Amino acid sequence: MPLRSTGSGKPAGDLVRHPLFARCYARISVGSETRTGMGRVRERLLAGLSGRVIEVGAGNGLNFAHYPGTVSEVVAIEPERVLRKYAVDAAMRCEVPVDVVPGAAEALPVKSEAFDAAVISLVLCSVRDLPRALGEIRRVLRPGGEVRFFEHGRGGGRAMTLTQRALDRTLWPPLSGGCHLSRDPVAALREAGFELGPYRRTLMPEKGPKLPTSYCVLGTAWRPALGER
Repeated sequence: MPLRSTGSGKPAGDLVRHPLFARCYARISVGSETRTGMGRVRERLLAGLSGRVIEVGAGNGLNFAHYPGTVSEVVAIEPERVLRKYAVDAAMRCEVPVDVVPGAAEALPVKSEAFDAAVISLVLCSVRDLPRALGEIRRVLRPGGEVRFFEHGRGGGRAMTLTQRALDRTLWPPLSGGCHLSRDPVAALREAGFELGPYRRTLMPEKGPKLPTSYCVLGTAWRPALGER
């Protein structure tokens, strides 16, 4: 079995600390795998990936079981200590080699152009500096490298977007581990210099009431190849 990192030190990544939210999120997210269909979303998100992959904001590691055997290694970055511990446990049960590493999205602790693909899944909502985080993802991808993303954000018409913005300015971020509801992940990727591939907008859950967190997008982007923008 490959050696996996435990992330047991106390690096700068531990500046992100939301222990109560992390424990609540871990419980809720496990139930959502079947209840809201998140397990099927993770399968679509990761299908066909190959080579060396960096997952930024790995949370409690629920993506790990869905990586295909064509992936040679996953380096999973997670800044929150409680979630990182859960991710290490998930990595030890995974068929694909996964190293769980502490670190922040805005300063990824890896070499430039070291990865064939990057995965971001429900993480862009909570990074402190979105343009810097996407710049780091672009830095660590090889030219032509692929980004797979599943994110929630702005949507639902004028009344809902006003509600999302009001929550972002008040209660939501401190109650939800720094999450923001009104960011636009597709626009952010485009502004960071990625080439957008196919993507589709979806509701989570697909049935039931539409919540401020319901407006999601699943898709693909690329770092431009050498000689392109």
